[in-house]
Amino acid sequence: MNEFINDKPIGVFDSGIGGLTVVKRFLSTLPNENIIYFGDTARVPYGSKSNSTVIEYSLQDARFLINKKVKAIVVACNTASSVAIEELRKTFDVPIIGMIGAGSKSAIRHTKNKRVGVIGTNATISNKAYSKRLKYLDPAIEVFEKACPLFVPLAEEGWTHHEATYKIAEEYLAELREKEIDTLVLGCTHYPILSEVIQEVIGAGVKLIDSGIASAEVVKEELKKNGLLSDNKSKGYSEFYVSDIPTKFKEIAELFLGKPVKDVHKVELETLSF
Repeated sequence: MNEFINDKPIGVFDSGIGGLTVVKRFLSTLPNENIIYFGDTARVPYGSKSNSTVIEYSLQDARFLINKKVKAIVVACNTASSVAIEELRKTFDVPIIGMIGAGSKSAIRHTKNKRVGVIGTNATISNKAYSKRLKYLDPAIEVFEKACPLFVPLAEEGWTHHEATYKIAEEYLAELREKEIDTLVLGCTHYPILSEVIQEVIGAGVKLIDSGIASAEVVKEELKKNGLLSDNKSKGYSEFYVSDIPTKFKEIAELFLGKPVKDVHKVELETLSF
């Protein structure tokens, strides 16, 4: 593979800040790779949108990254992964990696009693993306799903330990506790930002599955298979783009990634349309 292609960045997109959970993992799993991240903060959340709208936005997000000459695209959004992944793969001639498969495989590996919970946005849950994949991987698995749409704005606000977050988590997760699950898939990349609250409410005996962490290993395998792993020996760079409020994004990104974020560039929505 041409060394210049290997040095191209990995593109990552999400509806907002949730994809930072994936970027955080990349910084340790793929430290020599360059990353370009786009957060569609003007149109967050995707989980409450229609399938056709999510597909339209996802194509625009991916096109933006393609124009940045990325060598692969990570759809760091479970809603887009559940709705738009096939359309993206048909449209763009680079590897496209989503969240659903990686998170499902990780849940299968960890569950002991084969009772798995899945929480996600309305779109991810209504599309049954995880339950279909989990059942495909292991027909004996029992899947219990719950839409938790308010977790996204809570994560976007940075309310990681707010009283309101605990109350909403209790409202959402009480019925899953009663199902005696031993594994809970965080089916939205925003949710790991609230993982401490979720863990406390669901119980210490339940294993939380972060699909972003699982996907990092899948991305590494996919790049290796396609001969696209970077040959760079030094640390890669990260660039961040958002469609609204870059200052707020920068503040949360630095808090979450635990390092300074040099610049966050604003992208006008009109430039995303095509």
